Amino acid sequence: MSRPPRAAFPAPRLITATDDLAAFCQRMHQERFVTVDTEFMRERTYWPELCVVQVAGDHEVAVIDALAEGIDLAPLRALFADEAVTKVFHAARQDIEIFVLRFGDVPKPLFDTQVAAMVAGFGDQVGYDALVSALTGGTIDKAHRFSDWSARPLSPAQISYAAADVTHLREVYTRLRQRLEKDGRLGWVAEEMAILGNPATYRPDPETAWERLRPRSNNRRLLQLLQVAAAWREREAQRINIPRQRLVKDEALLEIAATAPANADALARVRGITKGFAEGRSGTSLLEALAAARSVPDAALPVLAQPRDSARPSAALVSLLKVMLAAKCEQHHVAPRLVASSEDIDRLALEDEPDVPPMHGWRRDVFGEDALRLKQGKVALCVDGRKLRFIPIND
Repeated sequence: MSRPPRAAFPAPRLITATDDLAAFCQRMHQERFVTVDTEFMRERTYWPELCVVQVAGDHEVAVIDALAEGIDLAPLRALFADEAVTKVFHAARQDIEIFVLRFGDVPKPLFDTQVAAMVAGFGDQVGYDALVSALTGGTIDKAHRFSDWSARPLSPAQISYAAADVTHLREVYTRLRQRLEKDGRLGWVAEEMAILGNPATYRPDPETAWERLRPRSNNRRLLQLLQVAAAWREREAQRINIPRQRLVKDEALLEIAATAPANADALARVRGITKGFAEGRSGTSLLEALAAARSVPDAALPVLAQPRDSARPSAALVSLLKVMLAAKCEQHHVAPRLVASSEDIDRLALEDEPDVPPMHGWRRDVFGEDALRLKQGKVALCVDGRKLRFIPIND
C-alpha cells in the first residue's frame, strides 16, 4: 500500500493510557520505519523531564502523554528495541539521551536526518525547518516551540504542533534516503549512526567532568582538587536533580580548586557560594570531598593532557588545509564540519599521519588522503574560473 501524502494523515491521536499505547505500538511493529520526536523540560532540572513522545507510522500519528497518570511506556520500549523497524529522528542526541535514561538503551536501528543531511550536502547542522522546506516545500509552525510541555491538559494546538514534526519527518527521511542511495552514501551515514547508537555516548562520567572546564594551570594539586570538585558537582546535581550551573557555577568551581577551602567559613568566601550552602548538606559533602583530595599522594595526582607536539602548527599550512577541506567538501557536497574539526586540521598540520576521523573511512577518501599528499608536496591547488582544482605533482 502506498504512503499517503502528509496532508492525508488523520488527526493526531492523544494517548494517555497504557492499553491504547500497547495497541498503537503493536501496529507500529508492522512498519518499515517510524518517525520519532519528543517534547521535554530541562530548564530547572539536571535530568530531562520527558513530557510527550510523538510517533508517526505510514498512516497514523500518535502524541503520547508521558506524564499521564498511570501510563506505562513499556510498549514504547519494546518498539524501540525492534530491529525490524528503523527509528528516525532529527538531531537525535537529546531525544536519545532521554530514552537511554528511561529504557537503558538506544532505539535501534537508528537514523538521524540531521546527520544524513550533512552527508547529503545540506551544510553544517542544518535546521529542521530549513530541511523540511528544502525537501518537502512545507513549513513548520514555531508557535509552540517554547511551550511548557509539563502543563496539563495539552491544548489542541500543542498536540497538532507536536504531531506535525513527525509527519513532515517521514517525507524528509524518504527523500533523504533516496538521495543517499543514489549517491552511494548510505554507508557513510551508517558510520555516524554507530557513534549515536552507543549508549555510553549519553552517560556522563563525573570523573571526566573537570576536563570541560579547561583549566589553565599545570599545578597538579589544583587539578586534583578541580577533578574532585567537578565530580562532586556532577553527582550532587544528579542527586538533587538541578542543573549543575545552578548548583555551583564553573567560575566558583575553579576558585574552589585554587583556594582549597577547608571549612564552611572559607567556602562561603568563594564568590557565588552562600553561607547557607556552605553550612548545609551540599557544602559539607563538598568539603569532605576536598579534604579527601588533599590527602592524595603527589604520585597519584592528575596531569593535564599536553599537546602531542609542543610545536605550534604552521598558520599558513592550517589555512591551506582548511581551503582544501572546503573545496573538497564543496566538490563532494558534504558538510565540512562532518569531515574534520579545527583540532583535526591542527593535528594534520603537525603530525605525519594522526589518528583523527579524517584519516579513516569515507572521510579519508573525501579529504584525508589528499591532505597528506598536499603536505608531501604531491598535489597543488589552483584556481580554475570560480572553482579550485587539485593538480598532481610528479616527482
